[in-house]
Amino acid sequence: MRLSINILLLATAHLAAATGNPTKKQLENRTKPFSIGIVLFPGFEPLDVIGPFEILQSVSAYYPMTVSFIASQTGPISSRSPPHVMVPGEPPVNLDHLIAVSLHATHTFSTAPKLNILLIPGGMGNMVLVENNDTSIETFINQRYDELDYLLSVCTGSVSLARSGVLKRRRATTNKSFWAWVGQFGEKIKWVPTARWTQDGKIWTSSGVAAGMDMTYAFLSKLYGAQGVLNSIMSAIEYAPHTDPSWDPFSVVWDVPGASQGGSLESCVKPAGW
Repeated sequence: MRLSINILLLATAHLAAATGNPTKKQLENRTKPFSIGIVLFPGFEPLDVIGPFEILQSVSAYYPMTVSFIASQTGPISSRSPPHVMVPGEPPVNLDHLIAVSLHATHTFSTAPKLNILLIPGGMGNMVLVENNDTSIETFINQRYDELDYLLSVCTGSVSLARSGVLKRRRATTNKSFWAWVGQFGEKIKWVPTARWTQDGKIWTSSGVAAGMDMTYAFLSKLYGAQGVLNSIMSAIEYAPHTDPSWDPFSVVWDVPGASQGGSLESCVKPAGW
């Protein structure tokens, strides 16, 4: 019989007993109901959304939070990207043959509730939005930015942050295989070539796709403290997060200009808290 992750966590509650020494702010956050928004668009990258959500869902068994999935319209939003130009000068590529998953948008940009945390994923659909000069996500970011406690992006979701202007004079990173494409947007952004994720004030950005899970772990560690609940959750889902934000072999793999070439491509990842 398959058990839900929350039941598994309750069964291993003894692992969460050691809470370490959380700060006063972290203790306050553990009782604060956070309203989280996750943006969707046609062609979003599934793991950019599902990876962080997996961790958030488990954390919500212990700390109060709500989540809203936000898009231009409510209803199912497919991860299959609409046809778009993938190579400059070439005709649009039709991806109708691509398998996809749909997630249900619960709110539109105009009906979304007040948010504490906003997460912007990446995906091939980012190219479609740029190609169509669709700035709905950027408008939403600017409308909500002042009310947010934190703004996060995964992968090429940083394009929306760059286009909105909120990254001006801030450090940020993105998917290394799309480094050149992302870098053309925004102005006076301090793009960090060797970074699994970055934090600059209330803005967090991650490298490509799976790096969103590492950033989420680091973010929630900052928010609540890692010892106890969060580390137990990571062991329950059997994911060993990378905990060094400068660990970034993919900047070498993709030959990102300015990337550190001195590090090893071998990682020493171990379960959280061990």
